[in-house]
Amino acid sequence: MVEAASGAEAIEICNTVDIDLVISDWVMPEVTGLDFLRVFRGMERQNYGYFILVTSKSESSDVAQGLDVGADDFLSKPVSSDELLARIRAGERILRMERELTEKNRLVSKTLQEMSDLYDSLDRDLIEARRLQQSLIRERHRDFGNAQISLMLKPSGHVGGDLVGFYAISDTKVGLFSLDVSGHGIASALMTARLAGYFSGSTPEQNVAIERGPDGASIAISPAKVAAILNKLMLEEMETDLYFTMTLGHFDLATGELVITQAGHPHPLLQNEDGSVEFFGEGGLPIGLIPDATFEDVSIQLKPNQRVILYSDGVTECADESGEMLSEHGLKQIVENLTDQRGNAFFDTLLWDVSAFGNDQDFEDDVSALMLEFGPKVQP
Repeated sequence: MVEAASGAEAIEICNTVDIDLVISDWVMPEVTGLDFLRVFRGMERQNYGYFILVTSKSESSDVAQGLDVGADDFLSKPVSSDELLARIRAGERILRMERELTEKNRLVSKTLQEMSDLYDSLDRDLIEARRLQQSLIRERHRDFGNAQISLMLKPSGHVGGDLVGFYAISDTKVGLFSLDVSGHGIASALMTARLAGYFSGSTPEQNVAIERGPDGASIAISPAKVAAILNKLMLEEMETDLYFTMTLGHFDLATGELVITQAGHPHPLLQNEDGSVEFFGEGGLPIGLIPDATFEDVSIQLKPNQRVILYSDGVTECADESGEMLSEHGLKQIVENLTDQRGNAFFDTLLWDVSAFGNDQDFEDDVSALMLEFGPKVQP
């Protein structure tokens, strides 16, 4: 406890000592209690200081003036020792709560800063993960002479669970796939990256859809058999609750034959030369849900100027403001209106039209597609 004989002395003390609680007379020589209070409130302090004015003034206007300047409490003269002690204890309680609140605010600010730093770090990592995932699609367009393949991939977040791609089997045969891992975010993206390794185009010996013949030549494994192999791998060797849908096909560049299996993925779209659209496929079960699930191959013969589009459900399940989904019917209409579009230009317009259907809102699901065009060479 520190005593001061005047307001001026009290100010000097408060400038050098961090006083928690002040009891000051209103009427003092040189500097009044009200003037002292004004100076006290203007000081830079680490913590709040509680200020009690002692006065014989009883007018409400005087009390209001003291409160307006910054007084926390008042004591009326003559001062009773019991009342003084009670006022001091009340001030101590308020100061204690203020200290606790300040400490909690400090901890909250510290936590928020740590969370912000963590978010920034995660954001940087996710941006890098997005770049790496996009690198899984090394080519967005490949011209095979009498056929062209174009790819489109747009995750709903930094990373996603969709993947499309193709791989060479031989000089006359190419594999193509579209898959969609359940869920969203990092877990799905990691599974997608793992699955991408099973369809490697740079290392055919690691490709689950290719085997070596007696002469060492690459031979395509039936897409249905590949789906069964992946189903067994998912259930027996991968410790995960994830599953995925897929459409996998092998296309003969020489004959135009496309052999395809559908594992819970949306029905492939076939567009004819006249622009008309139809869907085909057997549906099938997702991969990684049911042991010993069986899958069926479907074979179609493409004619010149026909094209096939494989796509994820993020396309057909894009919803407008009312919640109505685009559906196969809506996709059919969009594709029919894009008959003259080719290659990646087709996908640019398709993505624009699907986004417009959803009122230009961010896609809630990953959006991906692969297009196989059979016939004259097109520009990417």
